[in-house]
Amino acid sequence: MLTTPLTNLQMELLELYNTNLTEQDLNELKLLLAHFYANKAIQQADKIWDERNFSPTDMEKWLNEPN
Repeated sequence: MLTTPLTNLQMELLELYNTNLTEQDLNELKLLLAHFYANKAIQQADKIWDERNFSPTDMEKWLNEPN
């Protein structure tokens, strides 16, 4: 059987799983992770926007295109 080492994220999560969080703390952690990944997505979208020289006019065109 092949084994692969755990990633740094997997190790952190395993450490976290060793903690019994309250429901409120668990919800806060979920929100924190959601914000983290949302910010990553926004940064990537901004990068693509800048690379392709999109403008607010482009956005208006897309919003007004028929489905």
